[in-house]
Amino acid sequence: MSTSFANLNLNSSSAASGSGIDVGAVVDAIIASEQAPEQIWRAQQSTLQTQANAFNSLSTSLGVLQSALNALGDISGAFAGQTATSSQPNLVSVTAAAGAAAGTHTIVVSNLATTSSYYTDPVATSSATLAHGSFTLTVGQGGGATSSTITIDGTNDTLDKLASYINANNYGVTASVLHDADGATLALSSTASGAPGDLTISANGTGLSFNKSANGTNASYTMDGVPQSSTTNTVSGTIPNVTLNLLAANQNQPVTISVSPDVNGITQAINNFVSAYNSVVSGINSEFVTDSSGNAGTLASNSALRSLQSSLLSDAAFAVNGTNGPINLASFGIDMQDDGTLTVDSAQLNTALTSQFSTVQNFFQSSASGSFGANFSTDLNTITDPTDGVIALNLNENTSDQKDLQNQIDDLEARLADRRTFLTNQYSQVDAMMRQYPITLQQIQSQLATLNTGSGK
Repeated sequence: MSTSFANLNLNSSSAASGSGIDVGAVVDAIIASEQAPEQIWRAQQSTLQTQANAFNSLSTSLGVLQSALNALGDISGAFAGQTATSSQPNLVSVTAAAGAAAGTHTIVVSNLATTSSYYTDPVATSSATLAHGSFTLTVGQGGGATSSTITIDGTNDTLDKLASYINANNYGVTASVLHDADGATLALSSTASGAPGDLTISANGTGLSFNKSANGTNASYTMDGVPQSSTTNTVSGTIPNVTLNLLAANQNQPVTISVSPDVNGITQAINNFVSAYNSVVSGINSEFVTDSSGNAGTLASNSALRSLQSSLLSDAAFAVNGTNGPINLASFGIDMQDDGTLTVDSAQLNTALTSQFSTVQNFFQSSASGSFGANFSTDLNTITDPTDGVIALNLNENTSDQKDLQNQIDDLEARLADRRTFLTNQYSQVDAMMRQYPITLQQIQSQLATLNTGSGK
């Protein structure tokens, strides 16, 4: 750098006045001029960070796309979903889980499973003292029955206390106290329905009179003409992966149960895939759009982005051989627009799922290398590979470039710190000299005056 008196805010009278120089300002000006490369490097860093952000955003979008595609390709995913309907939902309701076989069944419900219960004759109040004694409570029938002796003594000799005592001891019943105009009544209800929960009270040596109000009986029904029995009204297992809820009995009303693929769930999964794909493609497209100044996105000049765009467009247009010709997304109502994004014709997709279910399923799920799903998945796995994928490679290169620039900046800052110290010392000496100059000049003038006076004598 060329530094003149003007650069340092000095003039010809500065030395004579002894005002010195502003060392800090002078050094700052010199350092600022020598920092010029750092400003360029920091601008390059900013650009690189913007590019890294764009690649990270793209990576996130690709991850969502990959998950959406996997949901369609997973054999236990969207295409495994089943839905079930009942022709008489007021008699039998039904739900289906993944893995249920498609088909139609007929069920006729003769009896619902019931819950056994007992009640006592009323006593004056729920806090009135009861006679001491015991009774035997049996839950269940035959070899599976369990019996318990319940004793009324000084610890539980009111209906309130007895109900609490029974509930605390888990006898297989729920006890409650009911009140009406006649007084208080103890009610016992089995916690299990059907025959396994049928109640019997025997050997009653208390002052309470027990009355059986309901038997525990199993539900009885026919499934496709085959007699069936269930201890509960929620039936699982008669049709694998299908749950039946028996709501009412009517021997004269057959109920048709239909199990079929969950078209709504699959449609949603396909729409999720299309949405995720469009998000990636739109993000890439935005990098090539120029603003009013003619500037494109920060990744517009990146060759990897063009390659990625081409790969995705090719994957979406992929076709497989079918019986009646090539099959692609458009065959199911999923069409590609001019900008590479996809749109879904819901009606056409629904028709394909209901009339060509296996074809649509194999298109997305087949593990064969020539299938749409396998081809797209392979490409996405390659693109998103955390080590060798195009995104990872670009981010690693970006990180390396940013690190190199930071090292250059750090090295320059270190050199400028030493330079600042040197310049500060140098210009401090100049400042001291300039401040001393008037005094030195005065001394010299005084000495000269003395010599002149001596010479005159």
